Amino acid sequence: MSDDIMTVFSAFQDYLSKEQELRDKIRDIVKDIEKVTRDIVMTLQNIHNDQIEENIIIQYCFKARNSFEDIQQHYKKLSILIPKDQYYYYHDQWKSVTQKLCFLVSLVIYLEKKILVNKETVAEILGMSTDRENGFYLDLEDFLMGILQLSSELSRFAVNSVTNGKYHRPIEIAHFVNQLNAGFRLLNLKNDSLRKRFDALKYDVKKIEEVVYDLSVRGLNSNITQN
Repeated sequence: MSDDIMTVFSAFQDYLSKEQELRDKIRDIVKDIEKVTRDIVMTLQNIHNDQIEENIIIQYCFKARNSFEDIQQHYKKLSILIPKDQYYYYHDQWKSVTQKLCFLVSLVIYLEKKILVNKETVAEILGMSTDRENGFYLDLEDFLMGILQLSSELSRFAVNSVTNGKYHRPIEIAHFVNQLNAGFRLLNLKNDSLRKRFDALKYDVKKIEEVVYDLSVRGLNSNITQN
């Protein structure tokens, strides 16, 4: 093999080695993000406990918000590490955990204020940019996937709330999720994953409506101001 060919392939090997080194660094940071994310999930799963009151739910939200501060530091490390023009080249490595975090932020905001969070607020809480020109930012599809996960969690929350005697919650959730469904219907979803997840939202809506209907049949929805 000639010296010229050796030089070319040595350069290729240098490139591949540096890329693998970068991927390893990204993977380590993503593992740290995933660990904190699991802690947040465990904290917020407590909302499904028996007879849990609103003030206790807010305490869990506060604890989750403290953990989001740790998430910010990890995303900051990623933003420094990722070359500005190579965001989507490495995006798959943190896409899944980012979608879950979007869901968790949206759940906290719903529990606190009964509203749908916007993309800018999620990005701020996670310590990410909303501007693609900045290189490292919150991708719109990641945000939407997180919002779609919210409907499933609220569906479960509605069922458990009835079990726990909190009859007002399913009615609030039904109103919110129906608005969410109407909003997504305005979008022309061409992404296969988003479209499939949106199909699941329809089942979430149906499940929650069945819970509300059952409350109505049992005459329990008239007692919502007492719960």
